[in-house]
Amino acid sequence: QVHLVESGGGLVQAGGSLRLSCVASATIFSINTMGWYRQAPGKQRELVASITSRGTINYPDSVKGRFTVSRDNAKNTVYLQMNSLKPEDTAVYYCNLVTIVPVTGTPIQYWGQGTQVTVST
Repeated sequence: QVHLVESGGGLVQAGGSLRLSCVASATIFSINTMGWYRQAPGKQRELVASITSRGTINYPDSVKGRFTVSRDNAKNTVYLQMNSLKPEDTAVYYCNLVTIVPVTGTPIQYWGQGTQVTVST
């Protein structure tokens, strides 16, 4: 069982920056995608950024140019650098891991417990 432990959330003024980190507690299969989702009150959970084990990155238009995702495979860690934060970025941010079981090709998904990011005006 893999546990994802997030850190780095908090309160920041608009225009400020935060860096989120997420560590996977156990060794994960080599083929995987790590990333971040967020969920604001009354809204659906949405993708913020993802990065595959081969380094392919995906962002929605809402965060392009402001957020940067990166990973350290040796540490099983994914980061999210958030710059130029806006009040609409306020949400609970969840770390996500999708890994592919070798041979069977079965995907397994894990979620972190979430960390609150609040951007004030």
